[in-house]
Amino acid sequence: MLGMADALRSVKQGAENPVERNRMLERSAIYIVLCLVFVVASIVSPVFLKERNIMNVIRQAAILGVVATGQTFAILAGGIDLSVASVIAFMSIMSANLMAGRNEMFLPVTALCLGISVVIGLMNGLFVTRLKIAPFIATLAMGLIVQGVRFIYCNGIPKGSIPDNLRFFGRGMVLHIPVPVLLCVAGALIAWTLLKLTTFGRGVYASGGSLRTAHLSGVEVDKVRIITYVLSSLWAGIAGLILTGYIGFADNWLGRGYDLNSIAAVVIGGTAMSGGKGSVWGSLAGALMTWIMFNIVLLIGLDVDAQRIVKGVVIIFAVSLYARLNRRE
Repeated sequence: MLGMADALRSVKQGAENPVERNRMLERSAIYIVLCLVFVVASIVSPVFLKERNIMNVIRQAAILGVVATGQTFAILAGGIDLSVASVIAFMSIMSANLMAGRNEMFLPVTALCLGISVVIGLMNGLFVTRLKIAPFIATLAMGLIVQGVRFIYCNGIPKGSIPDNLRFFGRGMVLHIPVPVLLCVAGALIAWTLLKLTTFGRGVYASGGSLRTAHLSGVEVDKVRIITYVLSSLWAGIAGLILTGYIGFADNWLGRGYDLNSIAAVVIGGTAMSGGKGSVWGSLAGALMTWIMFNIVLLIGLDVDAQRIVKGVVIIFAVSLYARLNRRE
């Protein structure tokens, strides 16, 4: 992956420069820990390495990775998006109801669903920039609004069915690679391009570092932040459609947990909650590590609630590790 390649390219430079060496370690930490977790998982449970289990893990990690990619935009710019879970569920309800099992409705309904996701993200951005509402409160409130609209729309009972075209996006394979993985990587490449090769991307990092400094440097801070919320919601909408195709039916609570899990993946992947530092590839690695940990918990027969403990421990470990590396710079 590009994130791993960037980390490896810095090895030579870091060998002679202590500061650069610490930065190299910070960029590489998530990949090193991911490899260790993978090895531990294969030792703890022989079932882990079975093809069916591996495919299940990477498919679900890819869906979380899509959400985490969008969440990375918001967090890098100094914000947060707690509405993604509601967006995912809304996509499930709308797609099933409007497609009603008809393949010919796949493209127009998909376009409509993603358009609604963009509008939700735009509203999040306007709440934060124009009304000056804290991102945590603004996106939490929007999530509640979307949840209410969703229940009114379907009267509390999901209707419709999933066409084969949408099922393919959730369960299909191309050259023995799950389609969700291909979509996740494609989305990450687009996100990486936007963040690393465009003026917008530089504005995102600058805004997360310091809004005032970014503004004085000529960055249209409000515009940049609005776009990050639009992208976060758009990626959540895509994930909602993929997840709906994967489970094969509409569910009012389909996105439950993806808000906090996506934030956890981003933080575990090395993105600073204060913004201004992090990468999309780190977030994907964080998403994969999160699902491997969940999978280990299930394979060794622990209660599903143990996932919360595991997730909390991993987040604390990751944040403390990055904090230690930052103090050494």
